[in-house]
Amino acid sequence: MPELKCTVQTCMHNQEYLCDLEGIHVGGSDATSARQTSCDSFEERREDHHSNRWGTASDISQINCQATDCKYNEDYDCHAGKISVEGGNAHQAESTECATFEHE
Repeated sequence: MPELKCTVQTCMHNQEYLCDLEGIHVGGSDATSARQTSCDSFEERREDHHSNRWGTASDISQINCQATDCKYNEDYDCHAGKISVEGGNAHQAESTECATFEHE
């Protein structure tokens, strides 16, 4: 499984740049660049909402990837050694991206 680093501090699953989900979904079935991908597992953190943590945050995660033209995508699984999900202060999944995406 890839090592995952996430800079999307507004996501309720982000714990100090790690993700508390066992796996994430990367969208972008027609992507030809990183900007056309997104972390579809993104959920905005709200000050009045406390998430129920399902797991411990980890830097290792299963990545289900819909970006079929990415060189790391093998049958919808990501096989990059490390990936970076970016989006800073995103308020929706479309404002995030898999910065590791590389078009074949």
